[in-house]
Amino acid sequence: MNKSLEEIKKIKNDFEYWSARNLMEALGYIEWRAFEEVIKKAKFACEKSGQDITGHFVDASKMVNTGSTAKRRINDYSLTRYACYLIAQNGDSRKPEIANAQTYFATQTRRQEIVQEKERFIKRVEARERLKETERKVESTVYKRGIKQSKDFAEFKDKHIRGLYGGIGITTLKNKRKIPKGRALADFDSFLELKAKDFALAMTDHNIKEKNLVGKPKLNKEVYENSVETRRTLLKRGILLEELKPEKDILQLKNQLKKNSNEKDNE
Repeated sequence: MNKSLEEIKKIKNDFEYWSARNLMEALGYIEWRAFEEVIKKAKFACEKSGQDITGHFVDASKMVNTGSTAKRRINDYSLTRYACYLIAQNGDSRKPEIANAQTYFATQTRRQEIVQEKERFIKRVEARERLKETERKVESTVYKRGIKQSKDFAEFKDKHIRGLYGGIGITTLKNKRKIPKGRALADFDSFLELKAKDFALAMTDHNIKEKNLVGKPKLNKEVYENSVETRRTLLKRGILLEELKPEKDILQLKNQLKKNSNEKDNE
């Protein structure tokens, strides 16, 4: 069964899919009418899960020859792996093919989720490293232009955070998100937050140099205004950074990715 399901899989432009007609036979169905009822149930389950039906059940109807000149349209769908999983879950469980397909697609779907989760982790780790580079760059810039004391750097960073988070300062935000003492707020940021901070600080570094700004008041004003503008852009899309939940500790992610890499190398 597993081999059969893999054999009827199609790949186009790195996108894998199954023809509903081919899947029907693999799952032990003879009549399209009966199989289409299963597809309807699967579509309903897809909608209830908050997924886009048209993205998982792509209409692939086509005209076929039925005689020397006659043609008729037959219904078909190009199905994602998730769509196939839902079809198997809603099929006739008395059919051995359905039982085997349920196991196959459940396993493969979970594997795909793990791959996607890993990719998301990697993107977040890379975004955190990029933010660190931007932070070092802007700190070097403001150091040369009047911000030299630790308390002044702390004030500069707090202005940046208050601009992005609607007036909420670093200490308040860390308490709200239960960030451990001594840890950076950004180590628990979402990918979106990391990119927003990186953009606001990169814009600040650019403007400080372009405007030739000098002195703590002007530098603080610049980072605050750029952070506020970044926030306004996010608000237009309905995004409030202060309402986002903290993500998993970035250090734990890096250690896990390193561990997985070492295990793979030792295989």
